[in-house]
Amino acid sequence: MMMNAEFEHINDEECRRFQTSVELAGRKWVGAILLAGARGARRFSEYRTLVEGISDRLLAARLKELETEGLIHRDVQPTTPVSIRYSLTPSGQQLISLLHPLVTWSRERMSMTPH
Repeated sequence: MMMNAEFEHINDEECRRFQTSVELAGRKWVGAILLAGARGARRFSEYRTLVEGISDRLLAARLKELETEGLIHRDVQPTTPVSIRYSLTPSGQQLISLLHPLVTWSRERMSMTPH
């Protein structure tokens, strides 16, 4: 089998890193949560409104995962009651930008595929 020269430089370690990244980005609700952040959601209730259909429990879990992965920043203000705000990190902003061509690709693909 002949290998495409464009991919010859990719080694197994890079493939594993890529796989991990793709699985993170493709996890259910992650794209919608990042998009909500890019659209200006800052409070939990704003994310819940913009990410239609997600449960509070799952939204809280995903926000925590995205914080752990460095894609979302969680800022806790010691007010009464406590105020928590979320924002995309530069890495989170970069990921949502990188996913945009995939949205375009899927739109074009769906227009060519019989329903």
